[in-house]
Amino acid sequence: MDNATLAIGIDLGTTNSLIAVWQDGAAQLIPNKFGEYLTPSIISMDENKQILVGKPAAARKTSHPDKTAALFKRAMGSNTHWHLGEESFNAPELSSLVLRSLKEDAEDYLQQPIKDVVISVPAYFSDEQRKHTRLAAELAGLNAVRLINEPTAAAMAYGLHTQQNSRSLVFDLGGGTFDVTVLEYATPIIEVHASAGDNYLGGEDFTHLLLDEVLKRWNLDKSALTDSDLAALYACVEAAKCASSSPLRMSWLYQERALESTFYDDELEALWLPLLNRLRTPIEQALRDSRLKPEQIDSLVLVGGASQMPLVQRIAVRLFGKLPYQSYDPSTIVALGAATQAACRLRHEDVEEVILTDICPYSLGVEVNRQGVPGIFSPIIERNTTVPVSKVETYSTMHPEQDSICVRVYQGESHKVKNNILIDSFDVMLKPNGHIQAIDIRFSYDINGLLEVDVLLEDGKSESRIISHNATSLTTQQIDASRERLQALKIYPRDMLINRTFKAQLEEQWSRALGDEREMLGEIITDFDAALLSNDMQRVDDVRRRACEYLGIDEPKAP
Repeated sequence: MDNATLAIGIDLGTTNSLIAVWQDGAAQLIPNKFGEYLTPSIISMDENKQILVGKPAAARKTSHPDKTAALFKRAMGSNTHWHLGEESFNAPELSSLVLRSLKEDAEDYLQQPIKDVVISVPAYFSDEQRKHTRLAAELAGLNAVRLINEPTAAAMAYGLHTQQNSRSLVFDLGGGTFDVTVLEYATPIIEVHASAGDNYLGGEDFTHLLLDEVLKRWNLDKSALTDSDLAALYACVEAAKCASSSPLRMSWLYQERALESTFYDDELEALWLPLLNRLRTPIEQALRDSRLKPEQIDSLVLVGGASQMPLVQRIAVRLFGKLPYQSYDPSTIVALGAATQAACRLRHEDVEEVILTDICPYSLGVEVNRQGVPGIFSPIIERNTTVPVSKVETYSTMHPEQDSICVRVYQGESHKVKNNILIDSFDVMLKPNGHIQAIDIRFSYDINGLLEVDVLLEDGKSESRIISHNATSLTTQQIDASRERLQALKIYPRDMLINRTFKAQLEEQWSRALGDEREMLGEIITDFDAALLSNDMQRVDDVRRRACEYLGIDEPKAP
């Protein structure tokens, strides 16, 4: 298979990312350098100013929290920066390092370069967040030929299209975002009826609430904990939450104190009630926009790691009165769906033809002045309109001698533009003719997120403006400079990652241990450092193997 026909899909996640390829008639996950499918979306910088991505970076999250960045997907579309050592990174730059790592893994696995990819994004990602995702791909040396909404990608992979004339609701709760999408299938069309979501609701929010409650129960002052202690406690709480046991139990050794706590289901439900209530709003909105009732949904599909929390599943079952469809891994299915969409786009012979209709998940419109009140949002394309679409609305000038108008394009659902997102603005010159003039504004929006704005005046003159998801506020020179800076960073050598990861795991255990255990781990770290300095790889392998045997842990796999 040559590069032009490679069908590659990427799930760029908040907590983990994956890459998949359409091969031998099916979407297949591509393992990373550790033989695993999930690559943690975490970046760290070590003491030699080398960048670590994924598993080795995750191992440093507890021991070096000040030099490790995570959850940066939640900051897409913002100006948030992370400082790792002397370097500063924004969300697209950190995401590009994750994408670059996935790209290298895929090229090693497929033994050929990759360029064009389909990347999944939360259905409720804003225009600016989608632009930043495309920018991250560009900085990583990839061309995002399509951004597919995560619930839609999941539907592609589940094979929901095999169920004739059925309606499904995809409930996608990941680490940092929540999306709901209602779809209907009628051979060979998958039609998206509605999407809704919350870009700031995910598994991480459940972890943080649980962490705060644990601090209360154990009488610990959060501000008095070191960054390393807080990171270690967070890891402990996250592990207990993900274990999905009932009741939920956790223990933590802190300053020679063995701290323990048990949470029963009713306690967790009371603790998480504010978040559970927030799940209801997008569900109700998606059903309302689809003009459907819960009982009219034929199948409930849970996607994302956080959707597997027992309490979340019970809430979903209560709302819909049916058990979820679960013949899949909810953590990997979005990447498989993105690869399936990539294969459909390239018209691979071995992929079943599917016509996918998608929607614009947010309203698009302009700012108007009504009855002397400025700053009113006038939607032209309503949310959940099937794309491609073209719609026109007629407006008028405010006074007879008006010689120009400013067209301000917004997205959002608020009546006031100040609460929506400004995505572009431009001026159109008018020729005053002594009376109020009618102005037609047409919005045309396609499946790739290209919005064309046409302004037609009474004298027949018109002006067009194309607003693309590819466009960002950065100049070409700024993008090139960012790409060059990222390429100049020293990425930790792939053939040494097994030792870097093992050392980070030892350091993380040392940070949590006390007394004799800490002293013993310190000796192991010293021995391992000495072996690394010797450049004798046989000695390094021997020390690592003996250490694993002594600690009773599995020896890490070679990349």
